[in-house]
Amino acid sequence: MGTPTQTTDAPPPASQPVIDKRAARGATRPGDRIFLGLSRGSGILLLVVMAAIAVFLTYRASLAISKDEGNFLTTFQWDTNLVPPDFGIAVLAFGTVVSSIIAMVIAVPVAVAIALFLTHYAPRRLRGPIAYVIDLLAAVPSIVYGLWGALVLVPHMTGLFGWLDDYLGWTGVFSWEGGAPRSMLTVGILLAIMILPIITNVSREVFRQVPQMHEEAALALGATRWEVIRMAVIPFGRSGVISASMLGLGRALGETMAVATVLSPTFDIQASLLDPGGGTFAQNIASKFGEATEFGRDALIASGLVLFVITLLVNGAARAIIARRKEYSGANA
Repeated sequence: MGTPTQTTDAPPPASQPVIDKRAARGATRPGDRIFLGLSRGSGILLLVVMAAIAVFLTYRASLAISKDEGNFLTTFQWDTNLVPPDFGIAVLAFGTVVSSIIAMVIAVPVAVAIALFLTHYAPRRLRGPIAYVIDLLAAVPSIVYGLWGALVLVPHMTGLFGWLDDYLGWTGVFSWEGGAPRSMLTVGILLAIMILPIITNVSREVFRQVPQMHEEAALALGATRWEVIRMAVIPFGRSGVISASMLGLGRALGETMAVATVLSPTFDIQASLLDPGGGTFAQNIASKFGEATEFGRDALIASGLVLFVITLLVNGAARAIIARRKEYSGANA
């Protein structure tokens, strides 16, 4: 008698997920389709507006530059009423870049320090009031900063200018020959005060997003509070701090009324940051636009085109830096 053969049933095949082809192609519900269309339309509209601004600035700038007797990029004067006109942006570009660099050098370290203090050192009872005061500073109009700078900051800068001249005047950059301290250094300090709340608020929110497990792991390994900040908090928030800095730099580059109120503009590049003189794109446009002729306005629009390009380059560089440092930020750890 043969042995009975045992048959084993094969396990039933795993059920395959049912894929909705309509869902794979996109939104299926009416609300999703409406939201998708609005989002896509908003993005396209933004690109159209940016392109329209660029075309307008380029067209009006070409009308002025084509009749410029001097070199638009290197001429050290601005006289659009001459026949033929002679104007250039060398002084404006130098003043805009220098004042913005001074503001960033002063504001970024202070803002990051304040953000770290509020998130990791300040007692709970102080965090709210200090954050509230910083938010109020961000809401102050620029003309108020300008009036405060002209009436309070400028008269009190003589002591600082004298100290810099005594100890650092040999460098030439901080030499001072007297006079009203309406210089690029004063403008840079005022811009630093103006952009400080923006950088502080964004950096504070970034530091608050640091995973608690990162900090607890560092503490468990015996790290001090500063070592926790240096090894866990700052690497995680580096990209956010860069983004906050670029937001502040954008305001510093385009600030108008505060600079026009404080600065004594002249179309000359001073070797010393303490000597009066210089100018910025926004300040020059604000001060000359009202009395400019049709051709003079085209020339001012040409300078605005240069500021537009500088802003785009700065934002592009910031995006590139953030993209390179994203893998080291700690967000993916």
